[in-house]
Amino acid sequence: MTTSFHGPGRGSAQAEERWLKAAFSLAECRRRNRVQACAILVEGRRDREALERLGFTGPIEVLNRGWRVDDVLVYMVETYGRRNAMDGGTTLVLLMDWDRTGGRLQSTCRRNLESLDVRFDESLRRTLMKCLKPETTVVEGLSGLAEVLAPLIDAYDDLVDDGAG
Repeated sequence: MTTSFHGPGRGSAQAEERWLKAAFSLAECRRRNRVQACAILVEGRRDREALERLGFTGPIEVLNRGWRVDDVLVYMVETYGRRNAMDGGTTLVLLMDWDRTGGRLQSTCRRNLESLDVRFDESLRRTLMKCLKPETTVVEGLSGLAEVLAPLIDAYDDLVDDGAG
């Protein structure tokens, strides 16, 4: 898999490894989002647009829609359930920004979802925080990285599809 990593912090082997890990996590999440209708909860409209630019086609819900956080989370449970209908696993990916405000929102959502006994996943956020923090600290920042990330994500999909069929 050869991709050019232009710009600050993208030229080294270490940077390439970070980007590949981020792309793999995004590919896994995108696959669950598309195939299992596992919803992704992001902060705002531009975050949703960034994921769509990376090829996400399943449900992406926005936290900041003029409702209280609790009301959005109750809506999520009513719409998507506590467990994924296909495999009993996570029904929701929680993906807030990895800045201070996003961290607070992530914690609030985590506490509330746990109290509602909802299966959710935070691994994508943890991976992106570790792998892409030099380049961005917000989900909407993925839009600016799409030119490099999208082909990497697609390559992982191609590998999985080739292995399955």
